[in-house]
Amino acid sequence: MTTLAQERESAPAPEIRRHELAAFLRSRRERIAPEQVGLPRGRRRRTPGLRREEVAQLSAVGVTWYTWLEQARDIQVSVQVLDSLARALMLDASERAHLFQLAGAVDPSPAQSCPSVTSSVRALLEQLEPVPASVQNDRYDIVAYNRTYGQLLCDLDTVPPEDRNCLILSHTNDDWRSSIVHLEEAQRLMAARFRAAMASHLGEPAWKMLLNRLREASADFRENWDRHEVVAHRTKRKEFVNRYVGRLTVDHTDLWLNPELGARMVTYVPADEETRERLERLHGIALAKAAGDLPAPSPLQAPSPL
Repeated sequence: MTTLAQERESAPAPEIRRHELAAFLRSRRERIAPEQVGLPRGRRRRTPGLRREEVAQLSAVGVTWYTWLEQARDIQVSVQVLDSLARALMLDASERAHLFQLAGAVDPSPAQSCPSVTSSVRALLEQLEPVPASVQNDRYDIVAYNRTYGQLLCDLDTVPPEDRNCLILSHTNDDWRSSIVHLEEAQRLMAARFRAAMASHLGEPAWKMLLNRLREASADFRENWDRHEVVAHRTKRKEFVNRYVGRLTVDHTDLWLNPELGARMVTYVPADEETRERLERLHGIALAKAAGDLPAPSPLQAPSPL
């Protein structure tokens, strides 16, 4: 008489992966307390962690479909669903990679490495300081940045890698949004540039997933997207209000690293001497943060943004 373990060992590889995926999902579901995701515990709860229907609700998938996943049924799983499950189950980077590997899918997350971000490019980002600079792809994923940029619009180090996207941040992150002086114009132009870039990537999962997320998260984005406007990248003067040093006027320039992959270095060069001095102060604050000695923002520290 064979045991369950022996049956699994003799099973085909795809079936083994389905059982591993099912066990992994159950283990991650059972470790999350309802309170962690804003759900009431209730008096009659016997299930450790979350119930299946709660995971299905949080990830916007059908209860029956999710149950089949935990039963190791032979069903197809899209990258959009895997992304939603990773968020609902609060997976870290290693767990997320494991989830996609078990499902036999390629993770389109911006947290993946960018071939254009070499050690030389990272060194250049540091050499540009105090000028804020980052490396972005044509989806607006921020794949690398220097310390000044990390403190320019919000504390970017505290943002999960999968959320480090200028489109997402400008529509969902309050600190980022409040730092952009002409927010509505910036949102409209970004949507137009995103539409122009997406013409070369129609049908690609990462692009579809980002578009769906933005449409679900923001009525402003939906309105701008439905305009069907398209514009090309160009140098532009921008104004920000930084929480530490106040108002900044900078010239935005894109330095293309790999046109085929859409990777570019985004730089914000100070447009006046006052901004240059304030960026130098912001760089000092970023260094203090890196050393673990960053003060809390105070109206006494920062000059008036007006």
